[in-house]
Amino acid sequence: MDNLIYERKYAAMGKLVAGVDEVGRGPLAGPVVCAAVIMPTDDIIDGITDSKKLSEKKREYFAEMIKEKAIAYKIFSIDEKTIDKINILNAVKTCMEGAVNNLKILPDAVIVDGLDLGLNLNAGTVEYVVKGDLKSYTVGCASIIAKVYRDNLMKEYAKRFPEYGFEKHKGYGTKEHIDKIREIGPCEIHRRTFIKNFWEERAK
Repeated sequence: MDNLIYERKYAAMGKLVAGVDEVGRGPLAGPVVCAAVIMPTDDIIDGITDSKKLSEKKREYFAEMIKEKAIAYKIFSIDEKTIDKINILNAVKTCMEGAVNNLKILPDAVIVDGLDLGLNLNAGTVEYVVKGDLKSYTVGCASIIAKVYRDNLMKEYAKRFPEYGFEKHKGYGTKEHIDKIREIGPCEIHRRTFIKNFWEERAK
């Protein structure tokens, strides 16, 4: 698949384009993380794709290259308490807006992974692309640096809360993780609105 179609389209119009993606919409614990990236189109990194299709080692390798080559990038996160307060959809919107609108160079166009969220972005053109991390090079770059950042954050949380195994599942709802919540209850980084069924079951 040619993942530079969108980039070439905007480059032909003389527009500077950013890609934005989120990681961590579904986990039971930790933040949602978004990244916005503006990449040069004359110095392409071969092998960029959806971060979930890459090994951890490959993601970390690419993440460093992306940050070195990027014209601009911004990583933005919304913590679990805010997710509980405003819900995950609004948290994703706020996170994406924060990533794009805090870029040191504002883009002329933004490619957003997923369906239309009605984002309020400081950009002239906003295009939503389902599976954008596969179809757009810059969205793929955003996906990679967001995932590496969040995974590393969850590994740090694992040192504070070793009983939950965050270093393995990164907060997602694996059987091991759910069983541990039922056994000992949540810690401070668990999303209460995401675990209420498991935790309420224990309390009965």
